[in-house]
Amino acid sequence: MRDYDLHHHGDREVGPGLVDLAVNVRLPRPPAWLRDELASAVDSLAAYPSTVDAVRAVAARHGRASSEVLVTAGAAEAFTLLASAFRPRHAVVVHPQFTEPEAALRAAGQAVSRVILSETAGFVLDPALVPADADLVFVGNPTNPTSVLHPAPALLSLARPGRVLVVDEAFLDAVPGEVESLAAGHPGVVVLRSLTKTWGLAGLRAGYVLGPADVVERLRAVQVPWSVSTLAGVATVACCRPSALEEAEKLAVAAEADREYLVSGLAAAGVPVLGEPRGPFVLVRVPDGESLRARLREAGYAVRRGDTFPGLGPDHLRLAVRDRATTDAFLAAFREVS
Repeated sequence: MRDYDLHHHGDREVGPGLVDLAVNVRLPRPPAWLRDELASAVDSLAAYPSTVDAVRAVAARHGRASSEVLVTAGAAEAFTLLASAFRPRHAVVVHPQFTEPEAALRAAGQAVSRVILSETAGFVLDPALVPADADLVFVGNPTNPTSVLHPAPALLSLARPGRVLVVDEAFLDAVPGEVESLAAGHPGVVVLRSLTKTWGLAGLRAGYVLGPADVVERLRAVQVPWSVSTLAGVATVACCRPSALEEAEKLAVAAEADREYLVSGLAAAGVPVLGEPRGPFVLVRVPDGESLRARLREAGYAVRRGDTFPGLGPDHLRLAVRDRATTDAFLAAFREVS
């Protein structure tokens, strides 16, 4: 099995003076109303944090019981908890996707099998590729870095007795209507959500797990005490309110339009986007991608290398969706250095 740098993430591409198209956080800072709520909570930091209110807010937001919710220090913490709480006989990660699930499993001393989706098939999920004996399966939806949104029925076909199916929906709130989500609850299905992408909270670490109560209890049992900060709890409550959900939907619609603008601009530059993107980023394959990425960097733009994702190579680049002015400037630089 080929080695990849599973701990490489887009933030390592960013540097002083560079326009960031490498990180998938969509806002440069949290919105003013959220900053105000966080600032108002600073005086309470002397007390140990509690996630009781956050759990209730998440449960109400998704129509789940509180026993089916675990608030985490970002969705990434959930991968470590899953790797610690379960000892699967056959763990499978569907790639290309976010590499932390595999990294967490390997750090816990567990063997991992990779299922690589086909680029020629548009990175569409083929449930038949997942071995029948797999008892812990990870899939992203929409998947980072391909931006492909898998149909809910295809995902649910992977659920079966004796298997835990983990669906990483970190970018699902960037899809208008949150279509294809499994957050409402299904037997044997664990859903991971992140608040960092939509709300500009990567530095705060805020996310949560939705799943069967017995699974959530196993994860809670291995979670470090007070791993979720007071401010992360406040953010979770705030971002689950109806007004925040309405704002998130508007942001998703705007991001969809901005993505289509980027896709059209890339096509005009002779660079087709791979798959059918539905998230706030796109994946491309270009000749001599490593050199092009370096030239873009010299021109002032950071993009995400693709060769750290199993199933991709050095000619793959992931581009975050930005506003149209930024996209226009990037496309002009792209044409100049290509």
